[in-house]
Amino acid sequence: SRPAAGRPPPERRGPEAALPTIYAITPTYSRPVQKAELTRLANTFRQVARLHWILVEDAAARSELVSRFVAAAGLPCTHLHVPTPRRYKRPGLPRATEQRNAGLAWLRQRHQHLPPPQPGVLFFADDDNTYSLELFQEVRTGLGRGGRARPPASPRSFPTPAILQFLGLSWTNPESQQVFSLTFSPLPSPPGFAVSLQVILSHPKAVFKRRGSQPGMQESDFLKQITTVEELEPKANNCTKVLVWHTRTEKVNLANEPKYHLDTVNIEV
Repeated sequence: SRPAAGRPPPERRGPEAALPTIYAITPTYSRPVQKAELTRLANTFRQVARLHWILVEDAAARSELVSRFVAAAGLPCTHLHVPTPRRYKRPGLPRATEQRNAGLAWLRQRHQHLPPPQPGVLFFADDDNTYSLELFQEVRTGLGRGGRARPPASPRSFPTPAILQFLGLSWTNPESQQVFSLTFSPLPSPPGFAVSLQVILSHPKAVFKRRGSQPGMQESDFLKQITTVEELEPKANNCTKVLVWHTRTEKVNLANEPKYHLDTVNIEV
């Protein structure tokens, strides 16, 4: 693919310059509500200091809609694209695997020649979620300085939902076979996690795998490559706050829209 189109982070001075950067990887794909989802996420990201958005389209080329959106977003952003193979687009199969791995590859390539320690946080932010600004303060603390998290109590002692410094997830099924008990749950807290940049760089082969992963286990299998449950740290007031919501935009009904353009006005949804 072509080199990534991105806007370099602006130079900052003062206390904000000392903050570790949050790298947010967001897979996205074309659908009628795509721009609405990205707009909500961008409005949140603009309020987060030192955040670099890695937006990865599921497409063979950058779309005009997303390219214009990135150019006008006013955010430090890298715009990538990689298509999901057709054989993996069947219902029930994991989504966004190739896109998340493309974001990881860009991040590692960007930092491969820089000496450690490299403070920063990697955060996977889906475009159909809503994030509290408090969440970014939580994931930046501690992990942003390159260290690992402190051992928590047993996962079975966590209430639902649990927001961790290393993960933002729901302990909705502690009897699950998943090591990290990641489940695709409805409101209020979907799976999603943040990882120290230093941990990602020290495990260059850790990726999201399609082969060998059972349905719904990709996140857990990824985390098993870089950490253990004992290395997690509970945050958000001992896991009692909800800081992430799965707020998918309602599907639009286009049944009554004309099938053919009757005029020359180009309206972007």
